[in-house]
Formats: sequence, structure tokens, C-alpha cells
Amino acid sequence: MGALCTTALPAHAVPGPQDRSVSALLTELQERYRAAEEATETYNATEEQLEKQRAKAAELNRKLNRARASLRDSRGDAGRFARQQYQGATGLSPYVRLLLARDPQRALDQGHVLHRVAAGRAATIQRLSGGEKRAQELADAARRALAARSALAARQKKQRDEVSGQLKEVHELLAALTPEQLAALRAAEDAGTARAQEEFVASGALGGSPATRAPSRRGEKALDFAVRQIGLPYEWGAEGPDAYDCSGLTYEAWRHAGRAIPRTSQEQWAKLRRIPLSQLRPGDLVVYFPQATHVAMYLGDGMVVQAPRPGARVKVSPIAANPVLGAVRPDPGSRPMRGYTPPKLPEGATSGSDLGYSGDQAPGATDSR
Repeated sequence: MGALCTTALPAHAVPGPQDRSVSALLTELQERYRAAEEATETYNATEEQLEKQRAKAAELNRKLNRARASLRDSRGDAGRFARQQYQGATGLSPYVRLLLARDPQRALDQGHVLHRVAAGRAATIQRLSGGEKRAQELADAARRALAARSALAARQKKQRDEVSGQLKEVHELLAALTPEQLAALRAAEDAGTARAQEEFVASGALGGSPATRAPSRRGEKALDFAVRQIGLPYEWGAEGPDAYDCSGLTYEAWRHAGRAIPRTSQEQWAKLRRIPLSQLRPGDLVVYFPQATHVAMYLGDGMVVQAPRPGARVKVSPIAANPVLGAVRPDPGSRPMRGYTPPKLPEGATSGSDLGYSGDQAPGATDSR
């Protein structure tokens, strides 16, 4: 796919599907899918931010409720002290009461008690003042968190509509093609991928003997999970259990292996340890395109497991099916395991289009968002 990727013509300058060459149609489909996947990963990042903001807002509300309950208690204590002071007021100063007392020592002892009571009242007033300030700060923070959550939700809706619109355009483009054109597109895609894979392997980027490398134990678990998802449909924004997008598959596979990694392909590229392609081992993640908008899991021997595009299913593909940006390792400190046996692939694991369409299934058909 990557070998044929060029800049598509503006929509107003592109002739109808029936009038365009197979190469031009394939290029446009690639560009449209790439734009849709970029929007999908942006949507996923916003969803992740929204989840964090929801948790933050919920925690602030819990703290605010506790602060308000404490404030009610402090106000009750302060009110009780105020009533007691009003009811017990005599108009005489403590010094005069001491001089007039029949038992000065007893009066002094009572004075100490009264002093402690007064100190307790002062502490209550201080708690009341501090509690009011804390409750106000928490209320302001809760309002800001709610506003941020609302803004993220609005942004997410806009991004969801953008992805849906782009996939609709792809669907309309494919719906206008004849079966002969679809078959020609598939053949052109396969030929382009084969050329790209041959050139990639010949370049020596994968090193000397990529088939002999072994994963870490967690890497084996992540890869085993990914292989068991082969055949499930791509659905943008999905992370299982019945469908996945590209980063949803890698995220969930490594979560299943006991390692939390970022949700989106861009964050996986930005935050996980980068490794040379010559050191790739099964379970590592291969990231694609200059903006890191696609990701797959390395299977070994120059192949990856991936959720390719809307309309496609999780499958095994050549590593060069898309333009490779680089690779990252979720568990860089782990050693390769001994006695590794590659997972057994299900029948048809490599079948299907990496571009994300088949003769009777248009992109977006599995999209429920």
C-alpha cells in the first residue's frame, strides 16, 4: 500500500470513478483512509482525555461533599458555642469574678477549664473559616472540571462526525465502482504491497535473521492475544472484545499481558521505548506514517498482526503494507524467553485486503458509532 501512496487531487479536480485509472483510484482510497485513521486516533486521544476528566470531576465532587459535611459540623459547633456564650454572659470580667469569688483557688481552676474551652472555641472558628475556604476552592475546581469535561465531549462529537463523514465518502466512492474495478484495485494493492515488502526486506532494515528472535514472556502473551483476535472486524474507536481499531488491538493485547500502554498510536510512539527495526522481536509494535497514525504488532519473519482499516478484519500482513515510521517496545527491560514457539495462525490469517474493502463489504459497514 505504501509504495503507491501519493498526494490525491483536490475533490473538485478529480474525475468520476469510472473515468479514473486504477492507480489514481487506489491513491485516493489510500489518502482517504489515512485521513480517516488520523481522525480516528485523534478521537481516541480525546476519549482518553475525557475518561481522565470524568474521573477527576468525580473525585473533586467526592472531596467537595466531604468538605461540605465537615463544614456543616463546624457551623453546628460554632452556633452551639455562640448560644452558650450568650446564655452565660454576666457582664463581669474574669478578673472581677476572681476577686469576688469565695474560693479563689476554685475560681482559678475553673479559669483553666474556661481557657481550654475558649481555646476549643477558637479552634472551631478556625476550622470553620478554613473549611469555608476549602469548600469554596473545591466548588470552583469542580465547576472548572465540569466545564473542561463539557468542552471535551463537544470536541469528541465533532471528531466523531468528522470520521463518519470521511468514511461515508469512502463508502460512496467504492459503491460507484464496478466489480471489475474493485478486482483491479485489489490486484494493484497486492502488487504494490509485494514490491514494498521485497524492497524493505532487501534493504536489510530487519537485520540478519528476524525469524529466529524470541519475544519476552509478556510479549508472547500480547502476541497470543492479538493472534486470537484474527478475523474480528475493524471498528474505529473500539478496543474489543468484538471489534478493534489499530491501536485498540495493541493496547488491549498488552493490557492482557499485564502491561499498561497508551491508548493511541501517537502516544504509543511518543511514550514507549523506541528500538531499531533490526532488533524487532515478536510483540513489539510497528508504527506507520509520519504522524504515527497507524500501529501493528510484530509477528516475526517480516510480518505483523494488525487491524487494517474500516471494512477489513484483524489479519496478518507484510510489515511494509504501510510506510514504516519505526518501532517501539512496551517492555524494554524484559529478556527474550527461551524455547519460544511461534503461535499457530488460523486459516485465512493473511487473506483479505489491507486497504479495507472487499467486493461486497464497504468501509464503515461494521461501524456502530
